[in-house]
Amino acid sequence: MTLPAAPASLLGADGQPLFGRYAGQVGRIDWSQLARPYMRGALWRRFHHKRWHYVALCTEQIFAAVAIVDLGWTSTAFAYAFDRGDGDMLANFSQDGLPLVSARLADDAGGTSSFKKGQTHIAVDANGDGSYQLTLRCDYLEIDAVFGPPAAPLLLAAGPIARGSVHATQKSSAMPLSGELRTYREAFKLDGGIASFDYSNGLLARDTEWRWASAHSMELGFNLQAGYFGGNENALWLDGDIVPLAPAHFLYDKKDALSQWHIFTEDDMLDLTFTPEGARRDNRKMLVAASRYLQPVGTFSGWVRGAPDQPKRMVTQLMGVTEDHYSRW
Repeated sequence: MTLPAAPASLLGADGQPLFGRYAGQVGRIDWSQLARPYMRGALWRRFHHKRWHYVALCTEQIFAAVAIVDLGWTSTAFAYAFDRGDGDMLANFSQDGLPLVSARLADDAGGTSSFKKGQTHIAVDANGDGSYQLTLRCDYLEIDAVFGPPAAPLLLAAGPIARGSVHATQKSSAMPLSGELRTYREAFKLDGGIASFDYSNGLLARDTEWRWASAHSMELGFNLQAGYFGGNENALWLDGDIVPLAPAHFLYDKKDALSQWHIFTEDDMLDLTFTPEGARRDNRKMLVAASRYLQPVGTFSGWVRGAPDQPKRMVTQLMGVTEDHYSRW
């Protein structure tokens, strides 16, 4: 199944959202002109509009992730660097921002997202040629990275949200990576590695939860989610093409964060075992909000295929992440 090309806008002339899965990059995402039944007032949108820009960097030695999150009424950012050789979390940074000041999220995956508070500065910039630049300065961690263009088209997914309104996300396939990551201990070259990103923009419910899995090589990669967005963003990148996947199931022991995960899709096109090597956790309880966040880092093994009648393609120790996340925001 070939995905249609991404539209220039996710809103039709009548204000109705163009739900579906597409290949390519959409233009500016602006939910202010939604028509009924998805239309919401400006104050509701202020508190329910959630955007994030997440970048993963992977080499044979290092896995790192950086995220900028705009929650509408506040913002936050995090970054970590995991040493695959000794299983050590070299850096694990997070910082809340000032409302309407610290975070500047792009209106689309081709814009600039940034976070600044005190001595902390993070920026994700699109260079206009299909490549991107990541700059990070925070306590005990610095990153200067360039990645792209992607090996295959971006995935665009848009759909309705129960108890919310609408959501859209852009996921990249693998992108060639270069640059340097510096920790308190030493510097690590990123040249020859793989990068990927997740840009998401939606009007979400106050209580939102999901399970997620993502891993990429230049030949294949996948994005899987179960939760608030259903199977809308489930996709397989295979030999330069995007293949839509059915709803995914995530089976693991919630009492043991480093236990194996079993992940499969209902269309018999993906069946994987995920073996964690380490994990980032962040659990918070605030007066008006709460979150429970777990992102294990590890490897996927199993098989995928581009259609139910095609031969299985084996996946062996493909580096990536899973995630179990609940937010009251």
